[in-house]
Amino acid sequence: MQRLSAAKWGYVTRRVGEPSELQLGGAVRPPRLGDFVVATVAHIGAHEHLENPHGRRMRMYPGDVVVGAWGNRYATDFYEGYLPGPGDAVHLLTSGGLIGTVASAHTSKDAPTELEVLGPLTDAEGNPLNTDDVAVAPSEPGRPELGTIVVLGSAMNAGKTTTTSAIVRGLAKAGLRVGAGKVTGSGSGKDHWAYVDAGAASVADFLDFGMPSTFGYPSERLVSGMFAIRDRLVEAGSDVVVLEIADGVLQDETRELAAKLPGFADQVVLAVGDALGAIAGIEVLDELGVSVRAVSGLVTASPLATREAAAATELPVLTPAELVGGAAVDLLAGGAGRTEESEGSEEASDDDLVNLGGTSA
Repeated sequence: MQRLSAAKWGYVTRRVGEPSELQLGGAVRPPRLGDFVVATVAHIGAHEHLENPHGRRMRMYPGDVVVGAWGNRYATDFYEGYLPGPGDAVHLLTSGGLIGTVASAHTSKDAPTELEVLGPLTDAEGNPLNTDDVAVAPSEPGRPELGTIVVLGSAMNAGKTTTTSAIVRGLAKAGLRVGAGKVTGSGSGKDHWAYVDAGAASVADFLDFGMPSTFGYPSERLVSGMFAIRDRLVEAGSDVVVLEIADGVLQDETRELAAKLPGFADQVVLAVGDALGAIAGIEVLDELGVSVRAVSGLVTASPLATREAAAATELPVLTPAELVGGAAVDLLAGGAGRTEESEGSEEASDDDLVNLGGTSA
């Protein structure tokens, strides 16, 4: 108990109850997806900070006790990681507290922060805890009155979160109650807080439904999670729901989810880095029966690249400023009008345009 009183808790533990009622278990069992785990920091590597459940970045030092969860990571621009096997090194896979073993890394990334496992996180009776144990109960099925908008990307760092946030901002400015959700990804609060800052009235993600990271879970679980996130946001009173699916359309799990979008999504927006990514992404989605309503993303940082993508796709290519200024409302299936509060444009900052690719955690 003394160890946990001074522990640093990762974002993936945000649904865990009162820490004073939890303890460090004695028996170490083979890692399972979602099991909470207590470890000490053995060596600081790429991740120098741990994001806590409230979004604060806590600097870590060797010897610190941290609490996270076992999981896999799929990040083409950072780490590929999996549950460790016997004798494997244990690493911090994300700043949010996802723990596993790095299998490969982007050449721009440093060696991972190394951990030494102390044992499982258990309840007062000594029962090991898993993210499934603290998941929310499913809501009744429901569809938002003004529709569901889904944002996909041609690849990682194509500008999906910036695009999603701009859509949320534009709809919220129009006086609508917007629900925002992250369907897939790896445990980190970056996107959650981006949606909140953009004006989302309610936010839900895969962690709410028992997954610290979605990579490696069965496709059926991911599909049911997508529906559950939408249903929870509708239950919270959302007029419209905006969902982001991680990675790119060539990633297996993203493709499987995209195949379920006909009949689920009212509009689909594709975030891309360039015109070729737009053409390829639209073709992949078309094969899955998914129609793209508009293009956005990193490509819009360049007016020339924007015109090139628009000419190649014959679709609207929308900047964050345009989405905030009214184009997001135009995406709605019902064609909802803008309220007086939304009249006039709210300029997206230069940083929004420069940072469309986002940052990995």
